[in-house]
Amino acid sequence: MKIRSHSESHIVELDDGSRWQVFPGDLDLTHDWNPETDLTVGRVDDRISDHALISAGSMVHVIPVGEKWPVREVKSILKNG
Repeated sequence: MKIRSHSESHIVELDDGSRWQVFPGDLDLTHDWNPETDLTVGRVDDRISDHALISAGSMVHVIPVGEKWPVREVKSILKNG
């Protein structure tokens, strides 16, 4: 899939109309994304999200726009790296 909109660093809208919030700790991986970037939505099984956006060699955790990140886990991950 291609990116339809990525005007806010933490929100990505794909050409299928889906909208995703990028995990704060993964934002640096999205800086080079552009409308031609080919992304795949994949399922992951970890404590912060059920989905990821995957591009050539990188993966960022995402949740659908409107959902909330699990605060305790996010703080722990950002604090401990």
